[in-house]
Amino acid sequence: MFDSIKKFLIGKSLKTEQLKSQKFNIFWGLPLLSSDAISSVAYAGQEILYVLVPAVGFMAFTDMVHAVLMVILLLFILIFSYRQVIDSYPQGGGAYIVAQDNLGVTPSLIAAAALCIDYILTVAVSISAGAAAITSAFPELLPYNVVICILLIILMTIGNLRGISESAKTFAIPPYLFIIILVITIVCGFVKYNIMGIHPQPIYKIPNFTNTLSLLVFLKAFAAGCTALTGVEAVSNGVPNFKEPAQKNAKIVLLLLGCVSLVLFGGISYLSTIYKAVYNPNMTVIAQLGIQIFGKGVMFYIIQAFTALILVMAANTSYNGFPILLSIIARDGYVPRQFSKRGSRLSYSNGIMFLSFIAVILIICFKGDNHRLLPLYAVGVFVSFTIAQTGMVLKWFKDKSGSWKHKAVINLIGAIISCVTTIVLGVTKFKEGSWIVCMLIPILVFIMWRIKAHYNVVASDLKLDWSQKPKNIDRHKQRNYMIIPIDSLNKSFLKSYNYARNFTDDIIVFHVSVNEEATKKLLSDWEEYGIKIPIVVRKSPYRNLIGPIIKFVESEEFEVMPQDTITVVMPQLVVKRWWQNILHNQTSLFIRSTLLKKRNIGLITLPYIISK
Repeated sequence: MFDSIKKFLIGKSLKTEQLKSQKFNIFWGLPLLSSDAISSVAYAGQEILYVLVPAVGFMAFTDMVHAVLMVILLLFILIFSYRQVIDSYPQGGGAYIVAQDNLGVTPSLIAAAALCIDYILTVAVSISAGAAAITSAFPELLPYNVVICILLIILMTIGNLRGISESAKTFAIPPYLFIIILVITIVCGFVKYNIMGIHPQPIYKIPNFTNTLSLLVFLKAFAAGCTALTGVEAVSNGVPNFKEPAQKNAKIVLLLLGCVSLVLFGGISYLSTIYKAVYNPNMTVIAQLGIQIFGKGVMFYIIQAFTALILVMAANTSYNGFPILLSIIARDGYVPRQFSKRGSRLSYSNGIMFLSFIAVILIICFKGDNHRLLPLYAVGVFVSFTIAQTGMVLKWFKDKSGSWKHKAVINLIGAIISCVTTIVLGVTKFKEGSWIVCMLIPILVFIMWRIKAHYNVVASDLKLDWSQKPKNIDRHKQRNYMIIPIDSLNKSFLKSYNYARNFTDDIIVFHVSVNEEATKKLLSDWEEYGIKIPIVVRKSPYRNLIGPIIKFVESEEFEVMPQDTITVVMPQLVVKRWWQNILHNQTSLFIRSTLLKKRNIGLITLPYIISK
């Protein structure tokens, strides 16, 4: 049943040779890896207004322009900087690989931790923002906001588990439609206000006071607008997903991302200043502009539908970037190796499901409130920006190849501005929640170090000593003991007993007595059945089934020489239906999990299939 459901939802398994066909070109790469940055226009300007309106009143719409221009300037500095990262590190990995190559292990792990946090927050923020667009159009759905978010994450997970090619077909068209709809809105809004001279009344009341903009308030507004820059690094992380020439295609996508963001972010911010849209928890800025420009008709609902779609699709940036990043870190041994394995559809399915699981937890904890999640959002990505640009500066000074000086200058400017922005974000949003990210990054780095230490210990223990070749075993001197635990005399025990007899005559049938009546019945059945070996019985007054077996093996009465082997043969019932497993095998499961930790004991599980 599970296999049938999996095949229906995810599709048939793909061969490894089909991996090349799963990569995408520029047309598909732009929406899949840039939808996060493109979609942020739906809330980045809104967050700037959230800071400015209460502080400076009516002047917020003038001061907003300066903050938007600063964000756009930083966007293009980062784009030109990351084009150089793509040239130098086409294997993907972004800030993690750059830092590992130029700054050392610890900075690379800091970058990895910051990026992982940012990718997870991208899903939570994008999905909650998409749900907010839906509830803005249909306010009666507000009580079901968290449920809507979880359902959207499930749909994104299924779509991405189907593989890169399938997810491209599913998730790439809505971003293009969103771009078209928003361009139409910007043009119509401009024409209506400036050419036709129609000036609709603001939907929400605007403060009638004006204050002078302070540096601190401007920095807070700028920091709020920097949410528009998340997702820029996703293209450099995802270079391996592009068709050849991968580097060239990735660089074109990165440049197109900058142009699209300039038009959309600049355009929507301009409309916000002339139509006087303000932050309101019940209606987004784009929804307010839609009503003022088109009225609450068909076009308004189209805008809301595609805004919701692009915000949901923005999560796809994480679903493409996060599993790849995690697979690279896993190959280095800093996260579980399972994240480096491709699934049945050639996607990194473990990374996809882990991303969805953590995002759902975040959505539940923050009740799907996009505004509460945003302060956590941009800090992590700017930490990775700073590390990546610093690493690139050091790379140019080490290599000194070609026109390295002007490249170093570009990356140096990017590093300085990213560092300043990181500090501004950390300070201005510390009380609002960025302290959580500042605390999580060192915790994740510590966990990654511990995982690597464990893998090093395992590798050391498993490493062959080539000076000591396997010795020939004298089978006349070696004895092979087989211990068969027994609870009652039945067919599953007999199967284990007959199996053991094929290998040795040194068979020990071991019974742990927790009920005297049951033990008496077993001994009676044993004598009646006529098996010619005795049962070793050990009483367990505290009903511990595992301890007596371990104690017996380690006791002096059971004499074992260093060259002897001990094997425990465990019968296990195999049932037809999944729910029947709950009714069986719990005792054998606990016994196996404990015995596997003993260095001198081997373990064999023999299935006994129940017919119905």
